[in-house]
Amino acid sequence: MKKIDIFNHIWPKPFFDALIDEIGTMSDITKRSGDVPMMTDLDRRFEVMDEFGPDYCQVLSLASPPLEKITGPQKAAELARIGSDSMAELCVKHPDRFPAFIGTVPMNNAEAMIAESRHAIEELGAVGMQIFTNVNGKPLDRAEFAPFFEYMSKAGKPVWLHPARGANFPDYLTEDQSEYEIWWTFGWPYETSAAMARMIFSGLFDTYPGLKVITHHAGGMIPYFEGRVGPGWDQMGARTSDRDLAAVRKGLKKPHLEYFKDFYADTATFGSARAIEHAMEFFGDDHVLFASDAPFDPEGGPYYIRETIRIIDGLDITDEQRRKLYQDNAVNLLGLKL
Repeated sequence: MKKIDIFNHIWPKPFFDALIDEIGTMSDITKRSGDVPMMTDLDRRFEVMDEFGPDYCQVLSLASPPLEKITGPQKAAELARIGSDSMAELCVKHPDRFPAFIGTVPMNNAEAMIAESRHAIEELGAVGMQIFTNVNGKPLDRAEFAPFFEYMSKAGKPVWLHPARGANFPDYLTEDQSEYEIWWTFGWPYETSAAMARMIFSGLFDTYPGLKVITHHAGGMIPYFEGRVGPGWDQMGARTSDRDLAAVRKGLKKPHLEYFKDFYADTATFGSARAIEHAMEFFGDDHVLFASDAPFDPEGGPYYIRETIRIIDGLDITDEQRRKLYQDNAVNLLGLKL
């Protein structure tokens, strides 16, 4: 049985060189990524991967930050192209280690959103595209992003949804920035949950019924707040007097909770067994996939992989369910050939 890690991150050398050439000095989340040897050192990545045996492999994706956050439309498209090309090259050179990669969408470039998605998927063989939970503060349900979701729905490839939030999102209205990295610890799960809700209530999945979305970190807050998300939101509109929100909920083609359960989730939960259990209970066995979020951990790679495998191996589930988490769900959703 393969262990297919579907959400971990890398900066291939061509991309890293182009990134540094564009931004110069790294700071904040970019510096965090750059300080991890496994992110840019392929030999170190192989050393870490070898600790988990020949059946462990990784689906590659670029690390934060979003391209649209660090540069303009044209350069974002160029970086997206370099990232896809260089990850595809790694997959060709090391197919046993890297069975697939995920392209990254330059969401601040209307033409390149589709062009780079098409290049990555149709020309390079990407198994999907990565976007972030907002585009420089804009919600994903804005009309300007609809062509991307339309393309992904028709292409039949999943969208990887990565949270994005920085210290410039304050925790309180009286302050200018978030303190103590609350923007990351609690802000990122909220970002994921808010993006999921906006996609649902805006009717995105009714418009593009073939759309598949993989949420990072076990679906954010959604599995833990099923009562508020389900029965609680059944009363949508009762708390709002300036517009008829009940009409929004009633306008959906099926109960809103069913849309939330249609999302996919990964097991990258920073070592939380309960989070993985909640995700499996909420999304179902067929919609949860093994991921470690390597190399963002205290040891620069091994810890999250080791702890996630330990948790999955220790879950009170059947061998068939465990095989789904590690391998079968990824094979079926991504179309992998092992």
